[in-house]
This record gives sequence, structure tokens and C-alpha cells, in this order.
Amino acid sequence: MHSVNNKVVVITGGSSGIGKALVELSLARGAKVAVCARSIDKLQSMFTPSDNLFCYKADVSIEADCKNFMDSVIKRWGGVDVLINNAGISMRALFEDADLSVIRELMDVNFWGAVYCTKFAITSIRQRRGTVVGVSSIAGYRGLPARTGYSASKFALQGFLEGLRTELLHTGTHVMWVSPGFIATNIRNVARSSDGSAQAETPLDESKLMSPEECARLIMNGIESRKRTIVMTGQGKLTVWMNKLFPGLADKLVYNHFLKEPDSPLKKYETPNP
Repeated sequence: MHSVNNKVVVITGGSSGIGKALVELSLARGAKVAVCARSIDKLQSMFTPSDNLFCYKADVSIEADCKNFMDSVIKRWGGVDVLINNAGISMRALFEDADLSVIRELMDVNFWGAVYCTKFAITSIRQRRGTVVGVSSIAGYRGLPARTGYSASKFALQGFLEGLRTELLHTGTHVMWVSPGFIATNIRNVARSSDGSAQAETPLDESKLMSPEECARLIMNGIESRKRTIVMTGQGKLTVWMNKLFPGLADKLVYNHFLKEPDSPLKKYETPNP
């Protein structure tokens, strides 16, 4: 086991959901935690100040913000042991209807945000034989309708991390990506609509979803046991398996699943001459 006790853990997107739960769990396990979000006021209002917590204002889609964040962490604590690239946004709109700026924003946050932060931390992580984590999605294994930009960003993230893992294979550095299923967070509430505005409400019953705390526990246990990947939930594992063995059938099953969600964008294609 590779305990995070007395290690420097850096978490992006820590002001809500999985990120917030990861901060709380890392602190509980004895880590020194650096967390960033676009709103420093929100961060500081959510956590009790301590010598083991460093809150920083950063937008991960901005390269300079990521560099300044990592430089500040290294200056404060001497290095980075674990980087959890958690910051992310989603979407719900047909590609035909979506403004290209929506796709670009998802790539900037979900993919480039992870690339930037990893770039400016990787030397320290390698020297400390530490860990790089990407919080991906089932959408990183299986493209999802009305989430084309989100799927593209997660496929890109997983390809990046797999390549990085192979580069660092003999350095003692751990690279891992995790794929939660549907989690009871606000990511869908702020998911981008076709024009880039926030969706404002989720089409899912949040009471039936995995909690952020349980998701954070699985991620942290994976870090400490140095797992390669984690696919959470039975539905997620079944989707990945089906897509590998029966991709044509998976197309139909995934389409029908998302067609049934409330106000599904796919209903546009179910009517004659849309």
C-alpha cells in the first residue's frame, strides 16, 4: 500500500461533488492537500482552514493558471506526490445543434486542463515516484449520444494518460484513470446546453446514484493500491464489456437508454422529417 499520509495531494475542481469529497478524504487520511477552483471564495467557505490545506484560485483551461498553481504548491511544500485531475464539465446537446464553442470548452477543461496540470507537476511526481490520476468517465470508453464533446474529451484524456503511463513504466511513477458511472453531483446541473448555457437541471434521479463520498473512497483506495484503472458501477462495467465484444449491439442499447431520459435531445430524430 502507498499511503497518502504526509504526502502532498493536489486536486483540481475541488469546490463541489467528487472534488470536494476527495479533499475531505485526503485530509482525513493525513495528506497535505492543495485544491484549486475558479472561485476562491467558494473554496475557502467550504473547508476549515488548516496548515495542511492550501486553497488556490485557478481556471484549469488557462495554461498560466495551471503553471502558477503547481509552482505555488511546490514552493509551499517542496513537491507533488499525487495529482488528481478532477476538474470537468459535461454537455447535453446533439452535435448538429451544438455551438462549436461548447465542444471547445469541454476539450479545454476536461483534456487540456489535465495536460497543463500534469505537465507542470510531472517532474516532481516522477522524482517522488508519485501518482497522476485522471477522473474520466464511461464516456471515455464508449461514445455517448448528445455528449459527443464530452466523450471526445474523455477519450483524449485516457489516451494521454495511457501514453504517459507507458512512458513512465520503469520510473516507479503510477498513472491511473478512473471512470465513475452516474454520480450524485452537480456536474449535470451545470452541463452545457447547445448554446453553452448551463443545463440547470439533471434528467436523472439523484437519489439512486452513487454518492461523491463513495466515489472518492474508491479513487483514494485505487491510488493507495496503485490500480491501473477503475470502472465504477455494474452498469459501467457492463457497458465497457459490451462495447468491446458487441459494438453494434452496444450502439442500439446506448441509443435506447439515452432516448428514454426526460426531454432527450434524441427525440428530434424520432419524428418524421426533423
